Amino acid sequence: MSHDISVLRKFVSPEIVFGAGARKSVANFASNLGAKHVFLVSDPGVAGAGWVGEIVTLLTDAGLRTTVFTGVSANPRVDEVMAGAELYKSSDCDVIVAIGGGSPMDCAKGIGIIASNGGHILDFEGVDTISNPPPPLILIPTTAGTSADVSQFAIISDPDRRFKFSIISKAVVPDVSLIDPEVTETMNGYLTACTGVDALVHAIEAFVSTGSGPLTDSHALEAIRLINRNLEPLVENTADPFLREQIMLASMQAGLAFSNAILGAVHAMSHSLGGFLDLPHGLCNALLLEHVVAYNYRSAEDRFKRVAEAMDIDTRGMGKPEIQKQLMNRIIQLKRKVGLHESLADFGVSVSDIPQLSGFALQDPCILTNPRKSSLRDVQVVYEEAL
Repeated sequence: MSHDISVLRKFVSPEIVFGAGARKSVANFASNLGAKHVFLVSDPGVAGAGWVGEIVTLLTDAGLRTTVFTGVSANPRVDEVMAGAELYKSSDCDVIVAIGGGSPMDCAKGIGIIASNGGHILDFEGVDTISNPPPPLILIPTTAGTSADVSQFAIISDPDRRFKFSIISKAVVPDVSLIDPEVTETMNGYLTACTGVDALVHAIEAFVSTGSGPLTDSHALEAIRLINRNLEPLVENTADPFLREQIMLASMQAGLAFSNAILGAVHAMSHSLGGFLDLPHGLCNALLLEHVVAYNYRSAEDRFKRVAEAMDIDTRGMGKPEIQKQLMNRIIQLKRKVGLHESLADFGVSVSDIPQLSGFALQDPCILTNPRKSSLRDVQVVYEEAL
């Protein structure tokens, strides 16, 4: 994987406000974007934790009207996007705010696309398919993991095909991302683990991606370092504000890296799993991570050595097989320590599902930037190993 310095790279990101209390500037940003009537997207869990009420109050106190939409599943579905867009239009809204994990944020992106382009969300599958810019979008992540708030991806589930499809466009990079570690304090240890490992996967995949470059590498490596050092203590003590901030920062940096370098086979395979079996995205990534690292290792040995070093492995005097072994062991150990020790079979995946899962994975755009080219058989073997 030679990185020719003459290759042009572009780097997109939203305006970012990072730090405790960042969410409190939501009304200010909405007003600056011309809002009179805000469409607030979230889900029942985030509403139950009290965050939706707080945002509504902040907006109302600033004289803005709000319409709240919380009809979003854990993997946002085509019909939910369309229902949200319908409500957006019938309520005469002009700015979209989303607070939640990846699902409400991706759903909000989809709603914005339909609000300004019409048609059906399935028409926008793929890269750069959006002609009219969506309404202004402000995202407030409640998990430290998915990074939908800084990315040019929206991932939507199509239950009819049992398929998760990707919309990739600068049009879905939000205008503003308010990244507030305080909002993650209502996550439990398990969700903290799943989303933290998701961010680790983002960073590793972005670093070894064929789309990586100097603008993304520094973000990816720093994210790996931060997660490696801080995720285990955070899962043990989810109330620690310093650790929450470190993992939130890592998630943001991993997001900036993968949004611009794109991802790889872990994500292609986990989108397929999530669409086929409706499993949580972070969990799917965690289940597949070390198996894909093993598959990709020989196609990006120098890059994986730097990943190992970012995970505090002292590689001096080690041969390549030894570095690979140490890296795999560290990944497995980290997952175990945060409580993720299951395999695919534990979630009801069977050998008979693999042909269909593999077919979907090869249709995912993330497979294109994977460092090692993948055939149908390759992907089947990696799924088999993850059983």
